[in-house]
Amino acid sequence: MRVVLAEDQALLRDGLVRLLTAHGFDVVAAVETGPDLLAALLDQRPDVAVADIRLPPTFKNEGLAASLEARRQIPGMPVLILSQHVEPLYARELLSDSAGAIGYLLKDRVSNVRAFLEAVRTVASGGTAMDPDVVAQLFARRSRDERLSALTPREREVLAAMAEGHANAGIAARLVITEKAVSNHINTIFAKLGLLPDLDGNRRVLAVLAFLDTA
Repeated sequence: MRVVLAEDQALLRDGLVRLLTAHGFDVVAAVETGPDLLAALLDQRPDVAVADIRLPPTFKNEGLAASLEARRQIPGMPVLILSQHVEPLYARELLSDSAGAIGYLLKDRVSNVRAFLEAVRTVASGGTAMDPDVVAQLFARRSRDERLSALTPREREVLAAMAEGHANAGIAARLVITEKAVSNHINTIFAKLGLLPDLDGNRRVLAVLAFLDTA
């Protein structure tokens, strides 16, 4: 799997390159600025980009801006954004095109190697991988959405776990229920959202975006 990495801190960038390479990823470019990230994404067209949200030259949102511009020119390009803090506005910008294949993780989560690598793979495969703290804040902001209020507390838990990128088995283990129960909950969520089996696209991604995309 080909990866473009953008991180301005040399030690962290080198560490991520080593980590990804050790687990079978091919890091085709490792850059440190927003303009270099955009150029690498358009030139390399990787399977997934992993980018810090704040990059030189201004350390504002260059990583996000470059990623969004790359997705504008190459629709659906998978992007996993790393951030020091939860920034809901930037998370909503990332979700705004409703195309899926996106992730938003706090940098602290990178220390959980297994979870980080799962997030990279989930985004590369077209799914979503949102940090639990990001999910919690975005759900809280949508608490008055009448569609959200139609879900039971358990269905909200399942949808939140889906947003974090967990598969059915992981959701079952997390909530201490059976995979069949998880599947039933997901089907009910789909029904309440009006996501019919004949709809184009991945209903799992569409269900997540329906509640996380506040644009």
